[in-house]
Amino acid sequence: MRIAFDGKKAARNRAGLGNYSRFVIGTMARRFPDCMFDIYISKDRTPSLLSSLEELPNVRICRPTHPVLKHFPFLWEMFGIPYELSKRETDIFHGLGNVLPRNIRKAVGVKSVVTIHDLIFVSYPDTYNWIDRHLYNIKFRRACRQADRIIAVSKCTARDIVKYYFTPKQKITVVYQGCDSSFRDNCPDSFKQEVRSRFNLPSRYILSVGTIEARKNTALIVKALEKLPQYNLVLVGKRTKYTALVEETAAVCGVADRVLILDNVGFKDLPAIYQMAELFVYPSRYEGFGIPMLEALCSGVPAVGATGSCLEEAGGEASMYVDPDNVGELVEKLQTLSVNKPLREEMIRKGHEYSDNFTDDMLADRLMDVYRELLGEEKH
Repeated sequence: MRIAFDGKKAARNRAGLGNYSRFVIGTMARRFPDCMFDIYISKDRTPSLLSSLEELPNVRICRPTHPVLKHFPFLWEMFGIPYELSKRETDIFHGLGNVLPRNIRKAVGVKSVVTIHDLIFVSYPDTYNWIDRHLYNIKFRRACRQADRIIAVSKCTARDIVKYYFTPKQKITVVYQGCDSSFRDNCPDSFKQEVRSRFNLPSRYILSVGTIEARKNTALIVKALEKLPQYNLVLVGKRTKYTALVEETAAVCGVADRVLILDNVGFKDLPAIYQMAELFVYPSRYEGFGIPMLEALCSGVPAVGATGSCLEEAGGEASMYVDPDNVGELVEKLQTLSVNKPLREEMIRKGHEYSDNFTDDMLADRLMDVYRELLGEEKH
């Protein structure tokens, strides 16, 4: 079987969709060594984010060779990719980042799959400017219409695709995301202490990871901190305009000296920061899946998420959930976890068990089942 991927995000994005794309490609290639995997990109970063994938014997990078297509990526995506897919007798083309090439149906004999991560720009339109929202809506809607099969990263996203794009339910398959295996591995104590010293981490802290933006609802944790004098709060994520509100809230609540914002954390340090946290809180109002919840479970940290989207899918019954507007409920949950050691230990144990549903091999097998079903082959 020859499977092709849209490698734009894998080649250009260090986080988010880039991580997901590299995770899928690498996991599939290692799990199914008898299949060939082609990554289609118009241009690469320097240094390349695909270097580890290029080392795999069954992975090929496909770039435009015609001088015109090299300089006009949109022409490569519109005409070059469908032509190359047909010429290489590709079986499956998988758009990993919400979109498909405009002319994908002109690729002869090729079945198409697209992963839709979320429809936040529809559910929370105020979080995007009008132009981006309009363009995303066109591209996502077209991809859902063109694709032979849609992969939704959660049941929540699947419901939104049906609700907003009137897509038949039978066209959608939910395949959850996974997280990097490094979160499952205990970091050496020496490395943890080095990370603690480098980032000046407090001895006891609540952790939250993710871009500091309004949708993530970070200010809720800051308000709760006022009633939790035993804890500090560590926020790991990119700053946005909303960060000023978070800092202002911290000042008003008198907890500014207990809030540490880190926007320069490298991926290799993140597992250690998770593993040294006492609790993890993710009060986001809406997510496509909520990988930080899963990262916390894999790291052995009790997690508290928000109701209303898909976080119950990422955290399962191993985690707790609160109304994203109820600071009192969050305070109550965190105070309970602060003093109830048996409950924390039970959540950690159940969290590890639940995270076993998201292993690399299991997720790769689910994707391969989708491919085989499209090609009329039996599932293994």
